[in-house]
Amino acid sequence: MAVDAASHVDRGSLAAIFNPQADRNAAVSHPCLQCVQVKPLAGQQGAPERFRVVFSDINNFVQSMLASQATHVVYENKLRKGCFVRLKSFQANQVKGKRIIIVLDLDVLEELGECEKLGEPKALDIKTEEDVKPQSTAISTNGFYGSKPAEQQANHQQQQSLPSRTNNSSSAAHANIYPIEAISPYAHKWTLKARCTNKSDIKTWHNKNGEGKLFSVNLLDESGEIRGTGFNDQCDALYDIFQEGGVYYITSPCRVNMAKKQFTNLNNDYELMFERDTLVEKAEEQTGVPQVRFNFTNIADLQTVEKDTTIDIIGVLREVGETSQIISKTTSKPYDKRELTLVDNTGYSVRLTIWGNTANALEAAPESVVAFKAVKVSDFGGRSLSLLSSGSMTVNPDIDEAHKLKGWYLAQGKTDTFMSHAQMGGTMTAAGGRGEVMKSILQVKEENLGMSDNTDYFTTKATIIYIKQDNVSYPACLSEGCNKKVVEVDPGQWRCERCDKTHPRPEHRYIMAINVSDHTGQLWLSCFDDTGKMIMGMSADQLMELKENDQKAAEDAFQEANCTTWNFRCRAKMDNFQDQQRVRYQVSGASPLNYSNECSKLADMIKGYNMD
Repeated sequence: MAVDAASHVDRGSLAAIFNPQADRNAAVSHPCLQCVQVKPLAGQQGAPERFRVVFSDINNFVQSMLASQATHVVYENKLRKGCFVRLKSFQANQVKGKRIIIVLDLDVLEELGECEKLGEPKALDIKTEEDVKPQSTAISTNGFYGSKPAEQQANHQQQQSLPSRTNNSSSAAHANIYPIEAISPYAHKWTLKARCTNKSDIKTWHNKNGEGKLFSVNLLDESGEIRGTGFNDQCDALYDIFQEGGVYYITSPCRVNMAKKQFTNLNNDYELMFERDTLVEKAEEQTGVPQVRFNFTNIADLQTVEKDTTIDIIGVLREVGETSQIISKTTSKPYDKRELTLVDNTGYSVRLTIWGNTANALEAAPESVVAFKAVKVSDFGGRSLSLLSSGSMTVNPDIDEAHKLKGWYLAQGKTDTFMSHAQMGGTMTAAGGRGEVMKSILQVKEENLGMSDNTDYFTTKATIIYIKQDNVSYPACLSEGCNKKVVEVDPGQWRCERCDKTHPRPEHRYIMAINVSDHTGQLWLSCFDDTGKMIMGMSADQLMELKENDQKAAEDAFQEANCTTWNFRCRAKMDNFQDQQRVRYQVSGASPLNYSNECSKLADMIKGYNMD
């Protein structure tokens, strides 16, 4: 069996990949090789697992790395030590004097079986840079390895460099094209050829350490995606160079850092930070690099997707709302938004919100097919979506999924009735909104809700037995959307540091602490203004006026609020208080009991005990 398999191995093909001039007869576009080792690579916690593979052509062996789209052969237990493969798409590089291959696609030749290592392969001889002129080593199914034709080399030499730094000979800078998958802090003297799939607006900041500005781009090639960021001078130099959809050469020096996952949704452990000498050039050849890569989730499956997950989605535009404006609670800045309704052939619809310039510049007509890259899943209204600032929207994309959806919609989708995730049974509670499970106070404590790193949500039916009357409210700013605490600097002068304004009076807002009880135990809950108004039956301003002018009437108001029963919609999260950790239970909404619904629930419970 080993003899038969050896006859299929393309001897000398590894040497030919890195030096095609040495032996043209050994050059093979899709070489057959033996796998002699498979090992997982250490990566960032929570990141997808990656694998290092050693391939042999009997004469030589070389270290390789599987791109993320090729790792399925390991998980399927097909790629094992001793098996044989055919490389269909790959890129060859030299990292710190070592030859490596990035495998983008391969077939495991199961018909050849497995056997011990064939022959005594040796590591490829490494020549110094003085001995061999640099040449392009980018390899894929579209462009085979080797140096560029003389005409293309001449064109690149005439190409004008786009700053941030000048370079008279861009052909030398493009000598060692790296795949994004191979970029790490340990790689040096590299060049990427990648497409800019997203460019952010310029963002500015002002704080005690100073001020500055930045922008970021998402870069894509056949092997993966990576985020690049330019600060201050690099922001000025590079912002106008990068255009969405364009293909660029990015050449080191360029800092490679661990990715800050709170700022990016890309599947990469690393990100780039452009430096003063980073060279960015627009490629003359805009082909050969993939467009935006999607990994779609259909609308029906959103119910199984966790809150705050980032996904891609495609659908038919059923409704287009008008542009509206909201004021951010944290920054007090206005933001434009527009709500869209998408449907697909699973029979479901979902609301998706787009923001800023994307909302204002929307030209897609109803019944268009729209693909979204990087939308965030929310559990508001069952399930809803929001387009991230790093995401993108493509109207009527030329992809199979879009053509299928368009055909389905024209054939039958126009007349179909669609369900939303808010309409699914069991997703709404008596208090409305989220689909939290009704729990007793004892269950909340026994299940340790709020003890984990994540916020837990629940609904409980309980009776108020005590309202803490000290610090029941605070004086808030009168500016719309601010709600920050104000300080009385002089009589009739209330100062808001956030708005930098002075008001003649404050608006009091509730911050109530209440103790509630059911048949299983007691729990302290924190309530805010909306819930406080419902419980007290008056605004915090009215209550504070009562406390100043008629203490007896204020006490009566608290007494009247006691012993009332509500459905409380709550969230539980670990909090630090005076250097001690404790679980804080906050009320996000409350509703009075609907006695008709409560009777129906009790009747159903009684039926469950039917002994017939």
